[in-house]
Amino acid sequence: MKRACAYLLLVSAPLLSPSVQTARADTLTVTSTPPGATVEIDGLRVGVTPYAKKMPGGYFRKTTFGSHLEHPMRLRVSMEKFSSKEIEMTEGPVSFVGYTAFGAAYRGECWLLKTDHFDFMLEPVSKSFTGTVVTASAGNSKDEMHSELAVEDIIQQSKPAVVVLKGPEGQGSGFFITETGVIATNAHVAQGEQTLVAELSSGRTLDASVVYVDSEKDIALVKVDGTGFQHLPLANLTTVRQGQTVVALGNPGHSLPFSATKGIVSAVGPSEGFGKGTWIQTDAAINPGNSGGPLLNSHAEVVGINTQRVVEKGFQSIGLALSSNDLIEVLRRFYPAVTSPAPPPNQPAGAFGTVNLSSDPDGADVYLDGKFIGNTPAMLTIAVGEHALRLTSPNRGAWERSVEILKDSQVSLKAQLPPAY
Repeated sequence: MKRACAYLLLVSAPLLSPSVQTARADTLTVTSTPPGATVEIDGLRVGVTPYAKKMPGGYFRKTTFGSHLEHPMRLRVSMEKFSSKEIEMTEGPVSFVGYTAFGAAYRGECWLLKTDHFDFMLEPVSKSFTGTVVTASAGNSKDEMHSELAVEDIIQQSKPAVVVLKGPEGQGSGFFITETGVIATNAHVAQGEQTLVAELSSGRTLDASVVYVDSEKDIALVKVDGTGFQHLPLANLTTVRQGQTVVALGNPGHSLPFSATKGIVSAVGPSEGFGKGTWIQTDAAINPGNSGGPLLNSHAEVVGINTQRVVEKGFQSIGLALSSNDLIEVLRRFYPAVTSPAPPPNQPAGAFGTVNLSSDPDGADVYLDGKFIGNTPAMLTIAVGEHALRLTSPNRGAWERSVEILKDSQVSLKAQLPPAY
């Protein structure tokens, strides 16, 4: 969601002189509570809070001479054991009139920093990510099989867990994944904002803090205060089959809120053309405003996050949802006990072992075979065979180990991460 920005600056050439009209430098400051957080600008680590850097005056205001910012900038502030913050620093593009050293006029476009001081209040992860995430294989959320629900029952059962998420420049959808107010949505709904307004189907409105944004996967998590929220279980992607009935809930623009569309699963699989992750293609109508809402199976379990649709001449009824397994992978960063739902019945029984993994310092990032899976401490269920474990932590060297997992084995490992030199 971008802010529109329009400026009008008309200055006649005779009033300007290169000798007196210069763009003075200004200081960009980034602070946080608590201090010491890592500051990244456009994905590059530039320092820690409190952070200050001189920037050309043309980055803050329209100027006739001097440097201009020719691209948008994104700011991310992160700290171990705290929720990260990510926002759009700039607004634009903005038109300006400039003059060369020889006095020739030209017009251009630039971006402007929204402020010279960005301040963040970082919330402890333990405060933001509370409650319980429920995972379930299809129809097996309580370890007992359930019959498929009629479409009207899917909607009635799930609608109280769906929300409208409103920001300054637009709106999207989301859904509760814990009883304590954690909401899943798309990154493109929440990025660039620190807070949104969540509207429930009951008409109740709540302030929602943006507590995590994964732009690469297009997944975000926001949090409202309170407890007792109805929330949706996350299904196992391996139970999704072509031809299955699915229902998309959300809040498309220019339509009634909390609307539903029905379709089938058209295809399942990865596609670099659509982005990272595993995608569920469906002919259920997905329109702008549906982004971030749940795609539900016939057991009222989430199989995907409604994310995008193909808008191209000659194409119609192609909607795409990012799979529930991609959401589960993100959640494991904050809920280490969350595992992928039980494998389908054709998975060989007992073809796994477990690893009880801890580290010094605590809270290290865990990578299994090169893929991030969560933080320590963690109880990992791993398929039999040889696997590579790698643990990393800020200001520490990496810990790496090759482990051989045997059927039904139980292994305890404690990683000592060396200081970085």
